[in-house]
Amino acid sequence: MSKLVIVESPAKAKTIQKYLGKNYSVIASMGHIRDLPKSKFGVDVEHGFAPQYQEIKGKEELISELKSAARKADTVYLATDPDREGEAISWHLAQMLGLALDQPNRVTFNEITKSGIKNGMDAPREIDLDLVNAQQTRRLFDRIVGYKLSPFLWKKVRRGLSAGRVQSVAVRLIVDREEQIRAFVPEEYWTVDAKLQTGSPKKAFDVRLALKNGEKIDLRNKAQADEVLESVRGTEWTVANVKKSIRRRSPAPPFITSTLQQEASRKLGFQARRTMKIAQELYEGIELEGQGAVGLITYMRTDSLRISDEAAAEAEELIRSNYSKDYLPPSRRAYRSRSGAQDAHEAIRPTMPKLTPEEARGSLTAEQYKLYKLIWSRFIASQMANALLDTMSVDIAAGEYTFRASGYHVKFDGFTILYEESRDEEGEKSTALPPLEAGQKLDLAKVEGNQHFTQPPARYTEASLIKSLEENGIGRPSTYAPTISTILDRGYVERNQKQLVPTPLGETVNKLLKDQFKKIVDVKFTAGMEHELDQVEAGQTNWAQMVGSFYDDFMKTLETAEKEMEGVRVKVPDEETDIVCELCGRKMVIKSGRFGKFLACPGYPECKNTKKIVQETGGICPVCGGKVVTKKSKKGRSFYGCDNYPNCTFVTWDKPLTETCPKCASTLFKKAGRSGVIHCLKEGCGYERAAEPKNQKEDGE
Repeated sequence: MSKLVIVESPAKAKTIQKYLGKNYSVIASMGHIRDLPKSKFGVDVEHGFAPQYQEIKGKEELISELKSAARKADTVYLATDPDREGEAISWHLAQMLGLALDQPNRVTFNEITKSGIKNGMDAPREIDLDLVNAQQTRRLFDRIVGYKLSPFLWKKVRRGLSAGRVQSVAVRLIVDREEQIRAFVPEEYWTVDAKLQTGSPKKAFDVRLALKNGEKIDLRNKAQADEVLESVRGTEWTVANVKKSIRRRSPAPPFITSTLQQEASRKLGFQARRTMKIAQELYEGIELEGQGAVGLITYMRTDSLRISDEAAAEAEELIRSNYSKDYLPPSRRAYRSRSGAQDAHEAIRPTMPKLTPEEARGSLTAEQYKLYKLIWSRFIASQMANALLDTMSVDIAAGEYTFRASGYHVKFDGFTILYEESRDEEGEKSTALPPLEAGQKLDLAKVEGNQHFTQPPARYTEASLIKSLEENGIGRPSTYAPTISTILDRGYVERNQKQLVPTPLGETVNKLLKDQFKKIVDVKFTAGMEHELDQVEAGQTNWAQMVGSFYDDFMKTLETAEKEMEGVRVKVPDEETDIVCELCGRKMVIKSGRFGKFLACPGYPECKNTKKIVQETGGICPVCGGKVVTKKSKKGRSFYGCDNYPNCTFVTWDKPLTETCPKCASTLFKKAGRSGVIHCLKEGCGYERAAEPKNQKEDGE
């Protein structure tokens, strides 16, 4: 019998074909083969909001091949990804190929390995229509908002704008944070810090003022700090209390989609979209030397912390053999998924825990290796013993004031021998304290007051935004990366180093939506919709009724907004720069056009001066002495060239440095690629040296 298996991607097809053998034919649908039409609304409002799907343009030949292969096969299995989107793709394939929906033709693979594929093929099932309906409902929500609200934005703000259900909430979070930063008023406060000494030879350690007469003390100005300083400089310093204890630190759980994206951003500098692309490659299959194509990680779109007993047992065996039994916890670790998690799949883990990153490195690209190492290390560490810390907290009496110091040293490194989780905020720092006992006299080496100011909340990074979206119940594992990509691509948000900053356009659109479409940008409302989608998936809510209720309410809001804003057009404020127009003396502003941002004179139409926006590097052109600026290729890749183009045609992929050549004083450049050689491009110079070794963090950036 001939058996046909349809998956989504060629890489996945190749890996699965190897395991299934010659009795099976495995082909790829290249993702969706049907969708709502681009040129019209595509939702039949009068007949139960039935979606009007069409075959995707450009896939006619592929669809013909799929139909032909299905006709020739005795059995067709639909093996698209094991999530809502994958279930919907299988449903569309079944509709197009004429497959019966009451037949067990749907198979799923949590991992693309021999056992994973065998388990999936041994348990075929019917297509889960509740999962399909949940995906379809989300698609209809997004179509209603996008198709009906976007034209309103064109009329009231600017043509070409778009609105989306999840993206609009993400923009609001970023704008709200920016408004908090602007409204923030720094408050002055002071600390009093002392350096004390004890023993022979003298051992110094730092302490900070904590109490006055046993109560917490806050110093708001220099006068208050000086009062403390005057009091303690001539007094006796004595150890009042020493508290020792052992603290246990537990490992972080294995990755789910959101934590993988956050940690890859912090440790490796990867954007969420890049992380998911690489993870998809690791899931679908990598050519390992001597083994052929093998999926190296489990499915990467998941919010479950569950792991299989087999994987846990493999991890235990590896820990015992590589580190010793001391690094195993007293009992096997199990982690509880957060409330509302789907729990359809395992956590993200290596499919073969015994395959270390170093063993796989020769078969992986640099990016694949970094991400596989991150996933492998996190999973193995999650099954290891706690780290034990000897901690000591010391109170030092100085008259009526109490100073405090705390520190720790590692008694047993446990899981930290392999992996420690990164954080957006600064973590604890180890302070070395000498042996101290209550009543012990101390010598004062130095005491001083230090001025500080409270700091505003930090701007969102990709990592912290994903964390906030997840905590607020906005979106699902599959939506975080495309949401961030969308708001950046649409120009609502810009990336400033790692920070996400709203643009004037983003703030303008956000204000309009907050004024006229409160629910669309309301965090709780959007989270509630996600909960309703979960109920559709569970078969507890009728999808058509849910869509109908949303549509009726939304259209009433849109009608009201049209009336209230009749004849009104919202202006996006110009972003003023320090660059002076050489024709009229005004400060030029940043505007956006078909080909991106440019500088323009605000005196238009009297003054029509425009300029390209130039990003200077600080480097000097080795050919003519002009400025070296950053440029973009057609594919968006950065390269460097002389600002005097076309009179000077110097260009290079090598990055200019602030450092100058020791031979000729020209700008030094760092070669693109892995070698990172630093060299001089001045003709006839020839200076060159190896770059300094990168540390682990830099290696990922």
